[in-house]
Amino acid sequence: MATSIHQFFFNPSTAHPTLKKTQRNSRLKFPRKSIKAPSLKEICQRGSLREAFESLSNSFTEQNPPHFYLDEAYSLVLELCASKKALSQGEQIHAHIIKSNAVYDSVFLSTKLVFMYGKCGSISNAEELFDRMCERTIFTWNAMIGAYVTNGEPLGALGLFSEMHVSGVPPDARTFPCILKACGGLNDLHCGTVIHGLTIKLGFVSNVFVINSLVDMYVKCNDLCEAMQLFDRRSEREDVVSWNSIISAFSANGQSMEALRLFREMQEAGLTPSTYTFVAVLQACEEPSFGKFGKEIHATILKSSHYFDVYVVNALLVMYSKCGKIVEAARIFNGMDEKDNVSWNSMLSGFVQNGLCNDALQFYHKMLDAGKKPDKISVVGNTFIDMYAKCSRMSYMSSVFDRIPNKDFISWTTAIAGYAQNNCHMRALQLFQEVQMEVKDIVSWTSMISCYVRNGLANEALGLFLSIKEMGIEPDSIALVSILSAVASLSALRKGKEIHGFLVRKGFIPGGSAASSLVDMYARCGSLDNSYKVFNYVRDKDLVMWTSMINAYGMHGCGKEAIDLFRRMEDENLVPDHVTFLALLYACSHSGLVDEGARIFEIMKCEYQLEPWSEHYACLVDLLGRANHLEEAFQFVKGMHTEPTAAVWCALLGACRVHSNKKLGEIAAQKLLELDPENPGFYVLVSNVFAATGKWEDVEEVRMRMKGKGLKKDPACSWIEVGNKVHTFIARDRSHPQSDEIYQKLAQITEILEKEGGYVAQTKFVLHNVEEEEKIKMLYGHSERLAIAYSLLATTEGTPIRITKNLRVCGDCHTFSKLVSRGQRDPKHHLVLHGKEVMKKARGKCFAPFLKEEKKNRGEREE
Repeated sequence: MATSIHQFFFNPSTAHPTLKKTQRNSRLKFPRKSIKAPSLKEICQRGSLREAFESLSNSFTEQNPPHFYLDEAYSLVLELCASKKALSQGEQIHAHIIKSNAVYDSVFLSTKLVFMYGKCGSISNAEELFDRMCERTIFTWNAMIGAYVTNGEPLGALGLFSEMHVSGVPPDARTFPCILKACGGLNDLHCGTVIHGLTIKLGFVSNVFVINSLVDMYVKCNDLCEAMQLFDRRSEREDVVSWNSIISAFSANGQSMEALRLFREMQEAGLTPSTYTFVAVLQACEEPSFGKFGKEIHATILKSSHYFDVYVVNALLVMYSKCGKIVEAARIFNGMDEKDNVSWNSMLSGFVQNGLCNDALQFYHKMLDAGKKPDKISVVGNTFIDMYAKCSRMSYMSSVFDRIPNKDFISWTTAIAGYAQNNCHMRALQLFQEVQMEVKDIVSWTSMISCYVRNGLANEALGLFLSIKEMGIEPDSIALVSILSAVASLSALRKGKEIHGFLVRKGFIPGGSAASSLVDMYARCGSLDNSYKVFNYVRDKDLVMWTSMINAYGMHGCGKEAIDLFRRMEDENLVPDHVTFLALLYACSHSGLVDEGARIFEIMKCEYQLEPWSEHYACLVDLLGRANHLEEAFQFVKGMHTEPTAAVWCALLGACRVHSNKKLGEIAAQKLLELDPENPGFYVLVSNVFAATGKWEDVEEVRMRMKGKGLKKDPACSWIEVGNKVHTFIARDRSHPQSDEIYQKLAQITEILEKEGGYVAQTKFVLHNVEEEEKIKMLYGHSERLAIAYSLLATTEGTPIRITKNLRVCGDCHTFSKLVSRGQRDPKHHLVLHGKEVMKKARGKCFAPFLKEEKKNRGEREE
């Protein structure tokens, strides 16, 4: 006996084919008459799912009905399921389509299914179906993008739009409203303006739906000026949706007069306000000073057909309550034929806000008697907390607060304010401390991460980021940019790649601060190739992006490449700023390009009329100093139009120490301590200069002055990423759990280097007045050597090793690291040195530590 389609669709045992294997045995035989699509269409328009399924079943009157009839029939019922959010019935239709295999256009129906799943909130089913489709039309892409937006996943929508763009599928007028809504949901103005530019380029900016979406996007991104300009330039002056968008924008942003002015203009243009118009303009009248306007709008509503609209009447009720007209609000409430939860809660809040506590309690009981329950318990709970606080009934307030299961930010704030207003200051403070462990959103977490990063606590910032992921909180683009700075400081390349992957998966369009941060992160982790890949991938490069890549070349000693990139940037008609020139001078300094650096300095001043900052002067002094042009550097400092800063003298002093210029070094040292007597790093640098020339009495004097001021130098520190953790080492440190093994391995490496590599400790880099043997011991305990030894213990053969250090690497450790990097490891993790010819053949297995230094301009070394 044939199974009717009606029975199939409403049988609970039938569901989505991926969930129910038993459905594969189901059979459906079609009757022999052709489909009467119009009758089914009329039924679907009436909105009855059961009638639609019955009609669909009865319409199969032939054994093999035409496929295109089936396509249309299935499409109509799927649209009805979408409008009713009837997921179960939609899944049953999907199962029947698959089993019957009776479709003419699979792409058409698959698109309808994606649309249905999106509207019904089943984003996973929509994604699964979309991913399986071999062929997609623009309607398919729009359906999936819309599914992401509808289900509150704007990042997914932007990611899919980016994929669609890369696939060469041109967007249409339906694509842009969805993607602009996603931009607005993220408050991503940069992305929104990029999409705006694309609408102009493709000729969609005249489309009324696109214009309205653009206005709404700019409103949500708090750019009311651009929203208003778009609104004024629109061609269709009679579109009510446009008026609603702009009136709502000004009303929501507290610009009530502007919202009311626009409402008057709309009326004068002869346009009929809609429900949304009245709700928006009534919200603009919620201040007591606008009460007169509110009454006028009320009169207009009475003359229209919207007086019985529950949304409009609720807005009237709230407006009168907030204006202190509680009697008028109660009159409106009592006259309502249809009251929803918003009506009851708004009236309750109105009593509380106007200090009518007894009326609020009576109304609350009336609400319960009417069988009304609030959508969220905190809605009523917060209202009662506020009410009891105003009535000074603190025990009642405390009881209500404690019984709220899911306290939101308003709950905590209202309770704290209640205790403070009733002189319960200790309890208010106690509650404030409790809310710090309790209410943390992504903004709170991001703020804390940024604080750690700004204060040089990159490891702590990374730990906090891992806590976010463990708690299931979704990081936003700002949090990811902040943590990329921490990753860059730690040279944690693996973690940086994970975050890069997360950015891609979540659909962040590569560009802006995220892309620039990725370029900087890869460069500071020693992966210049990846920096350039990110840079090259971004199509619309802004000045920050170009500057980041120039800086990346600079820190890797690629000065000529940095200058070439600067020329390319100029060809793109981008105007460099102070930071761009600072990156260029830095690149020249690290590559020894003295003449080029001097020319760039003049170009900055003469061509671009940029007055140099102290950092530019310091960079040029460093450039001259590194090249041993010390006298020229000193004359440059003396000829500066502004007073040289501590950074300038610091650069000169560092160069004097490297090139053993005692005379200029003493001048620079004196100036440095005069300008910044509270900076411990400067005392250490001056002390090092005296120590390098054997002036131990002067060294002792400087160190005593430093101690007398209570200043301490930053300890020399190196860190390395192994597995999923960053390991930190301090000079002569024994706090690591594998400390004994590390020192044993370090002794073994040193012995091999001495016997096979000709290594001899250079004790001149130990700036302490101690015996030679003690100096050697101090060198052997430097932090980067401990990191190298640990890396040999903890990583496998062929693994690149990247070590970061907060101070300059001393000359002896530099030699040590170069010798180690010429070695290769055998399966037992032993280091074996080879001659140069052998090394050329074994380069793929070469162990090459990447030593990175932070704060290079300070000139400090590990002691």
